[in-house]
Amino acid sequence: MTTPLRKDAARNWDRIVAVARALLDQGAPLQLNDVAGRAGLGVGTVYRHFATPEALLETVATPCLEALTADGRQALADTDPWRALEGFLFRTVEAQVTDASLAPVAAAATDTLPRTTELKETLRSVGTALFDRAREAGAVRPGLAAADLVPLMCGIAYAATVHGGAPTDRIDTAHRYLTTLLEGLRAAPQHA
Repeated sequence: MTTPLRKDAARNWDRIVAVARALLDQGAPLQLNDVAGRAGLGVGTVYRHFATPEALLETVATPCLEALTADGRQALADTDPWRALEGFLFRTVEAQVTDASLAPVAAAATDTLPRTTELKETLRSVGTALFDRAREAGAVRPGLAAADLVPLMCGIAYAATVHGGAPTDRIDTAHRYLTTLLEGLRAAPQHA
């Protein structure tokens, strides 16, 4: 169990995370010295909270990962396997095009924070369970595997980011691309 931060330390932590979020949203790299300067804090203060840029990046991504995990668990409760998978994929692609911290954290081969590893493993597990359930129900085209979803979703997010126009238009673009992908994933109805 971690000890709660003092009020001033908690304010500094919040300020560091907010500055990091703003830098990521601008497409800037996270450099702890730069974060410290922009937050109006000493470099030592930033390093006391976050030993590496990766730890800060993962901290910024944690709320998004937690929300996606909760969405996935909620989707597992849906009795319609296709609707559950589809809804989860829409929420995932929305997160990918609106949260600049998600893609680099999701793509990292190793994690700095144990919480990040836990959340990523849960997301993989939930995504696989949703996909497998839809496939077993006959809703997914044969020959596809759950592992195929990750590169396909990354491709949609990348395309929506590059070709989606203004940031506010990216969700609509991502939805359009995902709808097309889902039409290709869905098994053709069986006729008697």
